[in-house]
Amino acid sequence: MLSDAVDGFTLTYDRAGEGPAVVLLHGWPGDRTDYRLLAPMLVERGCEVVVPDLRGFGESDRQSADPAQYGVQAQGRSVVGLIEELGLERPVLAGYDVGSRIAQGIARTRPDLIEGMVVAPPLPGIGKRVFSEHAQAEFWYQAFHRLPVIEELIDGNPDAVRSYLRHFWTHWSGPGFEPELDQLVEIYSVPGAFTASINWYRAGAGSVATSAAESSPPSYDRIAVPTVVLWPEFDPLFPRAWSDRLDDFFSDVRLRPVDGVGHYAPLEYPEILAEEIVGLG
Repeated sequence: MLSDAVDGFTLTYDRAGEGPAVVLLHGWPGDRTDYRLLAPMLVERGCEVVVPDLRGFGESDRQSADPAQYGVQAQGRSVVGLIEELGLERPVLAGYDVGSRIAQGIARTRPDLIEGMVVAPPLPGIGKRVFSEHAQAEFWYQAFHRLPVIEELIDGNPDAVRSYLRHFWTHWSGPGFEPELDQLVEIYSVPGAFTASINWYRAGAGSVATSAAESSPPSYDRIAVPTVVLWPEFDPLFPRAWSDRLDDFFSDVRLRPVDGVGHYAPLEYPEILAEEIVGLG
């Protein structure tokens, strides 16, 4: 299905089920098929589930070359537009990676619109730790994504796209996880698609830029919607020690560590996500 345009962007989305609404927001490098296991679980539990491709991802619009059209606020406008267009009544937002940041942005600017959030890293509270030796060895790709040479090396080149995506899906996942990349490689190999996907980083929305600039808000300005944070054991980007400052940014938050898994929340631990989402709805 195709949404109405917001800022000239339409979103392709899937919608299924009846009951309390849930909106699932994917990460990079991914698309709405990241939720192919979780969405049916939620439908079986009596939820209405909406899963969009974000701006610049999958089958959604990528018609603007302006990176500002792909950052947190811009992506959030499209998701809010979709919620309002579909008449969803206070949905739960769930997301990881890019999707987590967008969910947090909506929770900050439109708390009236949502019931709560279930999110996995990234989360605020990292601060200057993002410049540690370990972190910089992991976050190198965010600076690389800002370079024009990436269009020459990767964009429109299926073999290069496959190799590049395989690195992240194998390195960021937990023990024993086997990524299925064929569909993502097909989508990301279309000329212009890879570049559109990394406009998130070119907009300054990646964890390095975001964490370096963050500061603790006053207590009255913390994110107030009920929030569940799921923090995996084996995510090399986001060590569990970085979960120590959530209370500085959220006024109603519960942390749940998830053992034995890595970065790719909806494919590595969908049952736990489903449990927490239904618990909030």
